[in-house]
Amino acid sequence: MSSAQKMPKKSSNWLFYGIAIPATILFTGLVSSSWWIWASAAPSSFGIKVRLTISEGMPTQAIAQELESAGIIRSSLALRLWLQWQSLRGNDSVALKSGTYDLTTNQSLQEVVAQIQTTKSAEVRFTVPEGWTIAQMADLFEKQGFFSAKDFVAAAQRTSPKRRSWLPEDIPSLEGFLFPDTYQILPSEATPDRIINLMLDRFEQVALPVYQESQSGKPKVKVSLKDWVTLASIVEKEAVIDTERRLISGVFWNRLKQNKRLESDPTVEYGLNIRQTPENPLTLEQVRTASPYNTYLNEGLPPGAIASVGLASLKATLDPATTDYLFFVAKYDGSHVFSRTLEDHEKALQAIDKKIQQKAPKQ
Repeated sequence: MSSAQKMPKKSSNWLFYGIAIPATILFTGLVSSSWWIWASAAPSSFGIKVRLTISEGMPTQAIAQELESAGIIRSSLALRLWLQWQSLRGNDSVALKSGTYDLTTNQSLQEVVAQIQTTKSAEVRFTVPEGWTIAQMADLFEKQGFFSAKDFVAAAQRTSPKRRSWLPEDIPSLEGFLFPDTYQILPSEATPDRIINLMLDRFEQVALPVYQESQSGKPKVKVSLKDWVTLASIVEKEAVIDTERRLISGVFWNRLKQNKRLESDPTVEYGLNIRQTPENPLTLEQVRTASPYNTYLNEGLPPGAIASVGLASLKATLDPATTDYLFFVAKYDGSHVFSRTLEDHEKALQAIDKKIQQKAPKQ
């Protein structure tokens, strides 16, 4: 067959591809466009309200799937594509924020994404730091507008084992068992009992397993749940530098074993509801003021905890440093001077008092 005869067949191939390829691209584009219109549209014309919670650190794919499963969007794939498109356009706020949101089924995909990216969560957050007392928590909740401080304090006095079966029966309040952390709650659900339950739940999840594990087998220190939390709360109030927690714990355990009073300033402060500062330290009169919590006057542990306790202090109390120190004094920069004898301790006290006086403005 000659080359002249092959030419028409080659031309017909080019003609086929010239029509088929554009047609395929056009068809794909129409299908894609139709799919996107469907996928990004509201799932329903009825505005059914759906409350959805996005946890901290939840992956985008999981959020998208949750939204699809809840009937808030039609396609999790479409949501991920929309976020990628926003990112390509240089949008700085493409992240989906954690929180609780009230969404409706008649919102488009773009509206749902915009709400989660820009709207405040229906829940509000509050943080209880380590070392806070029930009284401080109560003031925070009153300032947040949840309820009165008085109501929270009253609720925290209810220590019935019905709250939690593991709670010690002879504690004066829930002090020490309300775990310090950051919490989220709907304002409409913010009651004293609801918040207390959240904090007890967190203690049960985070702290209680540490105690139970430590007391199995041959524990380094054998201690009741109540005494553990009580001593840990004193360690919490005394320790500022993390590396000193186990050392402070070791001092207190040494003193308890030798039947020496703990002589801890924070217990005096708690009992008198005061707070000392470098400029206004505890006076001799205050230290001599009788109180069940005053460990300068009373032997052993106080009747209960004096503050909320973080995990670090709880662990340090179960794992004290092996030391022969029996005393320590705060330098008011966060650190302490540790001593083995009363004589060395008194020298450290005098040296620190001298430095404070030198820094004090002259009259």
